[in-house]
Amino acid sequence: MSAFTRRELLIAGSAALAAPLVSAQERRFDPQPGAWRSFETTTRVEVQNAKGATRVWLPLPSVDSDYQKPLEDRWTASSTEVRLVADPKDGTKMLVAEFAAGTTPVVELTSRFQTRSRAHDWSRKAGAADDADVLKRWLAPSDLMPVDGIVRDTAQTATKGAQSDVDKVRALYDWVVTNTYREPKVRGCGVGDIKAMLETGNLGGKCGDINALFVGLCRAVGVPARDVYGIRLVPSAFGYRELGGNPAKLQGAQHCRAEVFLKEHGWVAMDPADVGKVMRLETGEWIKDPAHPVVAPVRKALFGGWEGNWLAYNTAHDVVLPGASGGKLGFFMYPQAENTNGRYDALAPDDFKYTITARELAA
Repeated sequence: MSAFTRRELLIAGSAALAAPLVSAQERRFDPQPGAWRSFETTTRVEVQNAKGATRVWLPLPSVDSDYQKPLEDRWTASSTEVRLVADPKDGTKMLVAEFAAGTTPVVELTSRFQTRSRAHDWSRKAGAADDADVLKRWLAPSDLMPVDGIVRDTAQTATKGAQSDVDKVRALYDWVVTNTYREPKVRGCGVGDIKAMLETGNLGGKCGDINALFVGLCRAVGVPARDVYGIRLVPSAFGYRELGGNPAKLQGAQHCRAEVFLKEHGWVAMDPADVGKVMRLETGEWIKDPAHPVVAPVRKALFGGWEGNWLAYNTAHDVVLPGASGGKLGFFMYPQAENTNGRYDALAPDDFKYTITARELAA
């Protein structure tokens, strides 16, 4: 009798049907900068069981760069007051809607923007410049991302012998890929408490944990780094199921990435967390070897690049929501709401209902 249970056979069969019709040896993942792609996302929130006055905050595409161009935001709401707010410090934009007691809070936001893939050309070196105060900010600690103590000790050990900033980042990227792992049981994108991760030795998590750890370790050895918070939009062009989103239902598709600033290269894309996601979830087995042919092209490409099937909202930590009674957010890539009973749990769909959809627009 086979050692497989019926459930295991069903899972294996489903994975086989979902996988591209190529062998592991033929897997390819090589996003390259090219033509801009235009997208539209629509986020709709309808607050259930509202008690008293209610506020809703929605993230807007705030990153304007060589890989993303925000175009337009428009909205409708059953509200007496809706306003667009931009943080003067970091440019993070959000839509704030306020609803009087006795109303049914409903808000719908549509954003248009363009994206494209990134792939750094490591052969081209040029003195890269950025404002000194900007770079200083991306070396500083946040509430959940200290850069001293066990974080610095870990970073220094992992980068021992590395001289250049590129060598340090490569060592930390490899350390994170090797020592962390995707933990599907973690809610949402994780919390990002990197000190607790290192102190407990529990290095399992999701993108908000793993990429935060990578960013904190980089900062701890003097390399400016930042998380970039956003959401997957459409399937990957390379057939990787776990590296894309279902445009008809994007709630739960939130994903953060990372960037590092290198003296001879400027801001460079990174995403060690997605390497771990492919290792854990892409096939019917948990791949433990980063050199596995399914993983290797992803590991290579995400050191210096990422695919443009993703929207970047912002790079903010320790976010204060305007008018909120609750505390700061570690990061802001989920819709948020509060009423007189306090803040809704953005990860509890029975209490806080929202939908996000996307569609690609003609060029």
